[in-house]
Amino acid sequence: MDVKAELNYCSVSAQKMRLVIDLVRGKTTEEAISILRFTNKKAAEPVSKLISSAVANAENNFGMSRENLYIYQIMANEAPTRKWRRFGARGRFKPILRRSSHVKVVLREKI
Repeated sequence: MDVKAELNYCSVSAQKMRLVIDLVRGKTTEEAISILRFTNKKAAEPVSKLISSAVANAENNFGMSRENLYIYQIMANEAPTRKWRRFGARGRFKPILRRSSHVKVVLREKI
């Protein structure tokens, strides 16, 4: 049985988020949370909260054990980009793209 959790509109770009989620793909949930605790990236905290939420969903809704869960699938996709502008010299403006991402995690139980 699969347990899913999603994080939408996270204020970290998908490219930077993928660097963090590649560290935990295929690991057990306890090992993944401990890896993310010591990862020095901005994206580590939201991913850690997402995995913790998925574990809580598995325990409360499906009666699964925390020790038997592992990350079966985790992915980060691009979300809408907020476009800002900063005015520059001689009437020009410089565009600023504030990128965001959607993250989806799927947990499974070891057999």
